[in-house]
Amino acid sequence: MPHTLSHLSAGLMAVLVGYTSSVAIILQAAAAAGADTAQTASWLWALGLGMGITCIGLSLYYRMPVLTAWSTPGAALLVTSLSGVSLSEAIGAFMVSSALMVLLASSGGVDRLIKRLPPALAAAMLAGILLRFGINLFTPLPDHPLLILGMLGLYLFGKRAAPRLVMVLVLLGGTLLAGLLMPVNLSGVSISVTTPVWMSPSFSWHSLIGVGIPLFVVTLASQNLPGMAVLHAHGYHPKASALIGCTGLTGLLLAPFGGFAYNLAAITAAICMGKEVDEDPARRWPAAIWAGFFYLLSGLFATGVVSLFAALPAPLIAAIAGLALLGTLGNSLHVAIADEQGRESALITFLVTTSGVNWLGIGSAFWGILIGTLVWAFWQKVPPKQVR
Repeated sequence: MPHTLSHLSAGLMAVLVGYTSSVAIILQAAAAAGADTAQTASWLWALGLGMGITCIGLSLYYRMPVLTAWSTPGAALLVTSLSGVSLSEAIGAFMVSSALMVLLASSGGVDRLIKRLPPALAAAMLAGILLRFGINLFTPLPDHPLLILGMLGLYLFGKRAAPRLVMVLVLLGGTLLAGLLMPVNLSGVSISVTTPVWMSPSFSWHSLIGVGIPLFVVTLASQNLPGMAVLHAHGYHPKASALIGCTGLTGLLLAPFGGFAYNLAAITAAICMGKEVDEDPARRWPAAIWAGFFYLLSGLFATGVVSLFAALPAPLIAAIAGLALLGTLGNSLHVAIADEQGRESALITFLVTTSGVNWLGIGSAFWGILIGTLVWAFWQKVPPKQVR
């Protein structure tokens, strides 16, 4: 039972963090595409269904915690790039982007790229991605000291008394504290089954160049590569081509219902891979199964789920996410700087990723790993002189 509860809570928190951190961007992207209310709900239905099926299927097959997600940077790209693009052209661009992902995976190019990635740099990139969640844990402290300190106390007590159940304690205790300390308005929450809507695709050079190809690049660079790095940082080494090909195929099938992009998760995946889930890495995969189950539910009741998440206080969400990722952040920092020879390149990777820089429409995680790898490769060719 303790194992089941830790798996369930990790899966639930992964979905909670995923939705609350970026569902608003999805709604903006759907609006930019000209989707009406029913079509927007269909987008969320397709995303929940696709993520649920791939989480469950891939985790069962590999017996690893493989989490998938929608492309948050891709959604942000759509908000700004869909101006003048019809909804049908947008759907066609989604299909082209997913088809390109399948073609790349089939070529084996992703696996060759991943094999050359030093583990310290992957850990440094992950630490850079997660740092803002650790910082955001304490940002609400001046305005909500009782909530933040209370949840921190619950976390520390749980780590001592019942490490596997620590996040269950934080989730339940934090929600109770939030309800006592601040108003929680649930009047706008409505539960109803979402009906999918078919949106026929059309194709144009304008939408291909302006939406399809950029969406492919952003999803690959800012989502799939960091997702593989997170798996490797936790000791899991499935074939990247199979995972990325599967997410691309899912996008091809569900794009006409609004599934604009599927990819490997990074931040939410880390929630299901820490020691709090299970001391044995080989027994953490059920957490991803639970996440898949909750994604399926979120898709089936998409409208109600979104309204529920919107009603939860922001400080509560920030605290849950920060505490859930605390152990993974610490372990990533340790791995990143453990090797003195590669410490500078890992530090540069960490700093660039942490900066949040967005260049050419591609997020800082990609630039961090690229610049860090170039520095690492340079030091391999020209080792720094030892200080005597």
